[in-house]
Amino acid sequence: VQLQASGGGLVQPGGSLRLSCAASGFTLDYFAMGWFRQAPGKEREGVSCISVGGGGTYYADSLKGRFTTFRDNTKNTVYLQMNSLKPEDTAVYYCVAGLSCVGASVFQDTYWGQGTQVTVSS
Repeated sequence: VQLQASGGGLVQPGGSLRLSCAASGFTLDYFAMGWFRQAPGKEREGVSCISVGGGGTYYADSLKGRFTTFRDNTKNTVYLQMNSLKPEDTAVYYCVAGLSCVGASVFQDTYWGQGTQVTVSS
């Protein structure tokens, strides 16, 4: 059972990245899927959450309009599209599978990915 996050990297301010989180050993269909991030010296922050059926998406207030999460259950993968990136978006991004969304966080998290580094810098 594994969640594999990928797609991070170095990008200039204003640029875009798409993170992917692929599941193996279980199906994402029955899980709410969230993204968290943690920057050095800061607390972990809920970035987004998408409901089990994909009908509900929730974002941290500061990220609305720039980040979009969506899921492709046929590929057993969830995505985070990040646009207009800012230096303060620099962090390690983690995906998580859980029971349901509570705002931009996942309730009763079950599986965590290993994290992917996003660095926004000129």
